Amino acid sequence: MGREQWKKVWVGSAGNMVEWFDWFVYATFAVYFADAFFPKGNETANLMNTMGIFAVGFFMRPVGGWLLGRIGDRKGRKAALTLTVTLMSLSAILIAVAPTYGVAGYGGVAVLLVARLLQGLSVGGEYAASATYLTEASAPGRRGFASSFQYVSMTAGQLVGLGLQIVLQRTLSEDALHSWGWRIPFIVGAVGAAVVFYLRRSLLETEVYAESGAAADESRGTLKALWAHRREAVLVMALTMGGTVAYYTYTTYLTKFLSSSAGMPKPTASLVSFCALFVFMCIQPLAGLLSDRIGRRPLLITFAVGSTFLTVPIMTMLKHAGTFWPAFGLALLALLIVTGYTSINACVKAELFPTGIRALGVALPYAVANALFGGTAEYVALWFKKAGAESGFYWYVAGCAAVSLVVYLTMRETRDIDLNRTTVPGAAGRAPESLGRTSPSAL
Repeated sequence: MGREQWKKVWVGSAGNMVEWFDWFVYATFAVYFADAFFPKGNETANLMNTMGIFAVGFFMRPVGGWLLGRIGDRKGRKAALTLTVTLMSLSAILIAVAPTYGVAGYGGVAVLLVARLLQGLSVGGEYAASATYLTEASAPGRRGFASSFQYVSMTAGQLVGLGLQIVLQRTLSEDALHSWGWRIPFIVGAVGAAVVFYLRRSLLETEVYAESGAAADESRGTLKALWAHRREAVLVMALTMGGTVAYYTYTTYLTKFLSSSAGMPKPTASLVSFCALFVFMCIQPLAGLLSDRIGRRPLLITFAVGSTFLTVPIMTMLKHAGTFWPAFGLALLALLIVTGYTSINACVKAELFPTGIRALGVALPYAVANALFGGTAEYVALWFKKAGAESGFYWYVAGCAAVSLVVYLTMRETRDIDLNRTTVPGAAGRAPESLGRTSPSAL
């Protein structure tokens, strides 16, 4: 890739990192502030309530996907990227200053809820805006490599959050973290978002969008235009299902699982997640580059097969890992499997749609799938735990992966699709020959 393309990838990725830092620190620090917003009592129940609010943010993501996807297709990728980071900065400030239960009763919960709704709105548009931007900004033969930096930056955001947590765990007392220390990451996130807002103001529009003539099409970014590509939208939802559940299981939920279910000290659990995620982050570009050589489907199928058949044994052994090295090895194995999905899912989805509907086409169906499966993963896990049947969650994750496996086996390769096209052949009628062998009902 040329220097200008690298600049676009870097700036787009930097903003994505801050967005996902703000999104993930909520889940990462939930174990410290869960009791601050609810009456003292059952720790698991308070954590479930807090993660229920986390899940609510996911249900705002389809709204953000629709609104910001529409802006991305009608006003350009740059406009959508700038707006998403503005909303995220505001939400981080709200959480940082939210009053506790002891000060304002359930008023603090209301502030927390509003902040999560704003975060959901922001992230709902950020995923599609960054996925579309990174894919369009890259050279045709390097789309998998360039778009893999979406999960590099997402994971980097989570690593910064985990790293900050590890530092705070070693510099502040447990009482201080529960009392006020949990506010620090949200202050950091708000400042970071302000810096990214400045960077994104000078961001260059992608050539694919600028030269496509999509901006002159009045139907661009509309639900009517998306309906004409409804088969591709259903395909995005189906191929997302297994990947998003597995991703959130081994990232945001892993630390809590190791500390609450495996009995591992919180600092050790955080270190396991940090080290595994660091390796995971580093291998994303390698997997993306591999997909540019052999295609997207082989990686997707490898992920789905691994998650379907190995989730139950991995989670079972993680529960009894006990110490750092066994837990690290198992977590890394799980994340290596998930890499088959994360490294290329951005470009696969972007490659399914023509330019004038690409941002909305990626945003809305992906956000719906995340709201239904990714956002509820932790809540479902805690529900099984509270019911005394924690292993049921392992089978749930494996089952979701199995559904996506069927989709990966029946879809066609997208690697060589031309991003400059303005239509998808057959989109208004039968399923495009380049996209899938199955009928919509089969998906």
